[in-house]
Amino acid sequence: MTDPLLDQLKNKLDLKTLVQTTSQDRWRTEAMRSHAAPRLLFIGKGHGRITIAGLTSGFGPNNLIFLPAGTMYGFEAGPTVFGQILSIPLAMASEWPDAPVHLRLRDVVAQKELTAHFDNLERELKSEKTAHSRAAHYYLGILAVFFERQYEGRAVDSNDVRSDTASARLVAAYTDLVERDFRTRKGVADFARDLGVTSTHLTRCCNETCGSSALAILNDRIIFEARKLLRDTKTPIKDIAETLGFGSPAYFTRSFQQRTGATPSAFRNG
Repeated sequence: MTDPLLDQLKNKLDLKTLVQTTSQDRWRTEAMRSHAAPRLLFIGKGHGRITIAGLTSGFGPNNLIFLPAGTMYGFEAGPTVFGQILSIPLAMASEWPDAPVHLRLRDVVAQKELTAHFDNLERELKSEKTAHSRAAHYYLGILAVFFERQYEGRAVDSNDVRSDTASARLVAAYTDLVERDFRTRKGVADFARDLGVTSTHLTRCCNETCGSSALAILNDRIIFEARKLLRDTKTPIKDIAETLGFGSPAYFTRSFQQRTGATPSAFRNG
């Protein structure tokens, strides 16, 4: 049985402004998480770091970062970062790549064209004119064509080379499994066994590609989900603990407080 609300969220075209969040809410951008529908990040100005499927790289002005549905990511934004985050409906996902793509637009003409595409899309999303929603979806299709052309014409950079290493491929596979199974009680050893490697080797590769251990990546994903459920829903804490695979509410409270500095109740009411 499908969830009508989830279906609605998966199929909503939306554009939000990306600015540096407050220290209290920085977990929303920095923690590892994913979305049920694809996202396109446009960095207009500023610098920072982004981790996609366990591979960390820097970003700067005029960067476009595409994230397929279900891709784990998190980013650290500097104080001057400004950009936009585009939510792409699943119905239009086939017009975009199957894997994450990070484009660095160096051509001034392409930069101006991209800005125009986002301006057109934003104008229609905010409009009340007849057929504005349909127009916005058409502009999204044009943006997909622009992205495809830029992707085909891009120069190979160091990030392309790094993502093709054995370590990067293993960590990407690990993050896929974590995204699928983080609500279970699986530990790093279980995931490593599924991948046919030792937990020591998996952790070594994770440290190499993103500077975090395999356990840190797993815990980060679980705690992000806990924070989101605590802040954005009224789900009882004991139900959140059960949903995320904790043996008891008390164990969930201890784990959450250890990693965030606050109890689940304090975080929810904060």
